[in-house]
Amino acid sequence: MINIRNAQQIETMSKACRIAAEARAMAGKEIKPGVSLISLDRKIKNFIESKGARPSFLNYNGFPASACISLNDEVIHGIPDERILREGDIVSIDVGAYYLGYHGDCAATFAVGAISPEAKRLIAVTRQSFYDGIAAYRSNARLGDISSAIQKTIEAAGYSVVREFVGHGVGTNLHESPDVPNYGSPGHGTRLYSGMTLAIEPMVCAGAADVIITDNNWTVVTLDHSLSAHYENTVAITEEGIRILTVTEEDV
Repeated sequence: MINIRNAQQIETMSKACRIAAEARAMAGKEIKPGVSLISLDRKIKNFIESKGARPSFLNYNGFPASACISLNDEVIHGIPDERILREGDIVSIDVGAYYLGYHGDCAATFAVGAISPEAKRLIAVTRQSFYDGIAAYRSNARLGDISSAIQKTIEAAGYSVVREFVGHGVGTNLHESPDVPNYGSPGHGTRLYSGMTLAIEPMVCAGAADVIITDNNWTVVTLDHSLSAHYENTVAITEEGIRILTVTEEDV
């Protein structure tokens, strides 16, 4: 079942989304060579809790951390540990915050110091694919309109789309219907209605799209160990168009 939310519910949900977005931005500013992944996770947890919220991911289906922190060839669901960030790495931060009965969910990939031109381009294309996806929304659109636009941007750049993992509905539950693939055909898929709230999250590989789950049963990595990037925002479908809920003052 797809949940449809009224304007007041979306406004309440936007408060959780803002906390998640602020946590993502805070983490991004902390990223530099010499920082450990576990220290980033602690700072994210402390920040979210300082806002009166709780981390959505902590203990979710047994996940042991407050944020998913994925390094280089790790696509998603990286478990933060004592590894140290090094110059030239790229690191994806995926954050969720639960507040006033709603979840906000967002992610981005950040550079660690100076990175290669190819890594920089991968991050930029991944982010742009999200915005190209939501730009494809029109009245009476279907999910495939957004998904196909994301796919087109990614593949036109010579990259590949992860297919085993997709975006999702989000709201009172962290994962709700519908699934939101990053590939598809225009005019196909679920019809989009005002009041739907979705986590749209392109996951992009610099090499082949094949991925595997590591022995920790969480972390997804590229099979060929090519770099991967991730960008995500929680959005609401409204009568006026798509509203991005996971924004900060710096994003406006």
